[in-house]
Amino acid sequence: MQGGNHWGGPLEVIDNNNSSGGGGGEDHDRRTAAEDWDRAALQSQSYNQNELDETQRSWLLGPPDGKKKKKYVDLGCVIVSRKALKWSFISILIAFCVIGLPIIVAKTWPHHRPPPLPPDRYSEALHKALLFFNAQKSGRLAKSNNITWRGNSGLNDGNDTLAKGGLVGGYYDSGENSKYNFPMAYSMTMLSWSLIEYSHKYKAIHEYDHVIDLIKWGTDYLLLTFNSSSTKITQIYSQVGGSQNGSQIPDDSTCWQKPEQMDYNRPTQTTFQGPDLAAEMAAALSAASIVFRDHDSAYSAKLIKGAETLFAFARDSGRRGRYSRDNAFIAAAYNSTGYYDEYMWGAAWLFYATGNSSYISLATQRGIPRNARAFNVTAVSSVPSWNNKLPAAMVLLTRLRMMLNPGFPYEEMLSMYQTVTGLNMCSYLKQFRVYNWTRGGMMIMNKGQQQGQNLQYIANAAFLASLFADYLNSTGVPGFNCGPNYIPSTLIRNFATSQIDYILGNNPMNMSYVVGYGTKFPRRVHHRGASIPSDNKYYSCEAGFKWRDNPGPNPHNITGAMVGGPDQFDKFHDVRTNPNYTEPTLAGNAGLVAALVSLTTTAGFGIDKNTIFSGIPPLGPKTPPPPPPWRP
Repeated sequence: MQGGNHWGGPLEVIDNNNSSGGGGGEDHDRRTAAEDWDRAALQSQSYNQNELDETQRSWLLGPPDGKKKKKYVDLGCVIVSRKALKWSFISILIAFCVIGLPIIVAKTWPHHRPPPLPPDRYSEALHKALLFFNAQKSGRLAKSNNITWRGNSGLNDGNDTLAKGGLVGGYYDSGENSKYNFPMAYSMTMLSWSLIEYSHKYKAIHEYDHVIDLIKWGTDYLLLTFNSSSTKITQIYSQVGGSQNGSQIPDDSTCWQKPEQMDYNRPTQTTFQGPDLAAEMAAALSAASIVFRDHDSAYSAKLIKGAETLFAFARDSGRRGRYSRDNAFIAAAYNSTGYYDEYMWGAAWLFYATGNSSYISLATQRGIPRNARAFNVTAVSSVPSWNNKLPAAMVLLTRLRMMLNPGFPYEEMLSMYQTVTGLNMCSYLKQFRVYNWTRGGMMIMNKGQQQGQNLQYIANAAFLASLFADYLNSTGVPGFNCGPNYIPSTLIRNFATSQIDYILGNNPMNMSYVVGYGTKFPRRVHHRGASIPSDNKYYSCEAGFKWRDNPGPNPHNITGAMVGGPDQFDKFHDVRTNPNYTEPTLAGNAGLVAALVSLTTTAGFGIDKNTIFSGIPPLGPKTPPPPPPWRP
């Protein structure tokens, strides 16, 4: 069998026997057969040519359409199909358009938000009221004090004592250049209390660090006035400067000089007895130790040690007696009427500062409120002040019952303190007619107190009322009872608001009694430093009186000072020579600051319930001792 020519070209058959041309028939047959073979070969050749063309074409152009292989993409760590990769990119793009693009637009599109609420009147007044303490600083002042007309002063204070480095620092009390430990310590206690309860508000209005500085300025000085490194002391330097009634020698009353130019003798008063002074100082250091507990733990511990030393002095049975007794320099300005209220006040703060149950046991001991006449509620006993700590101490101890409820053996006395606190709050309400009120809406609380200067008492009362309302709200208690009458907490809050609003200008005189607040305020404040110009001239003890008697306004506004205030007819006389109207005090301003921070709402709401309790261990019965080992 003959195979076809797979390589192309004609198929040629050569017959060597036909060279002579003979044998025609056979030749014809052979020729015919050859032609048939040629045709078959040509057909096979044509078929194979098509096969080659198609094969070559596949080599050069790849497989024909419809038979393409799947394409893959090598991503280095993985190989994926081109189709899967394409859909992945499409999915990511869709997700970006649906989720990412709206977020970007929302973040970058200009927003038309309403402006933040401006500070309320209480926050605005609070900023100013704190500056009063800067103006009252004694000692070496930093440039950051921000009172341009004040400078270093009192650098020789305490040179007549054994105090190392003297008694430089602290605060001048009022318009005079005297430093009194008793009202100064009370002022530091009130500032610390307000910061413990309302630290979030101070932070919100950017005054937290400022108040910390003011408290430390006061407590640093108080630590100088006794041997704070000892656990037992025998004396306290209680006052620098001052005057005796009827004095004829140069002193803080008979001279009118700015602090920076004082050149007369300023004697130091030394106290060898005085539970009232020592317990108030212990309260100030204890309250401040809570403030500094997380801020400066070493300083906080130093304050606690000093407070315990002072309270031991106060409890010494051989030193019982009012600190102002038989001392004309002290009694002329800040005469104390008792010390059992300070026992209650100081013991309560020491308990909060240390967690030592002996202090709360003392504060709830029956003899303390009995001797303090805490349960004889009168128009005098309900007035909170530098001299009467009973209303404030019972509010402070009521907090313990309302929020921790320590139970036996403290419950009975704490319950009575809460009852009296409610009665005190009732007395502040006009409907019960305990106090007289002016037609303009001011409660008159200075009956039996120092004449005039009523505003300091209503500022302190406003703070206690506002704080007690916050205590009720924080524990979910809507009100309390005044006899058969149910009083919602909003009523005592309204009382606090009404009295502070009166101070800030809502009164018949349309005058703000806080210097620098509003457009109409006292311009002739009874204050030596503010009334004498900074003209680089020296004014002697006597020469300075021309500025006291000058009918014109003070050359310096003592911003934030709350003056004594109007009389019982809502009348106010802006005269420098009458301190009952125009003199500010440290204790009065401390109460004002506390009331303002309690009432402001643009800086937040409510109290800090827990910080004051952070030093108290879990209350309740002590773990009983283990049983003795079993003996057969």
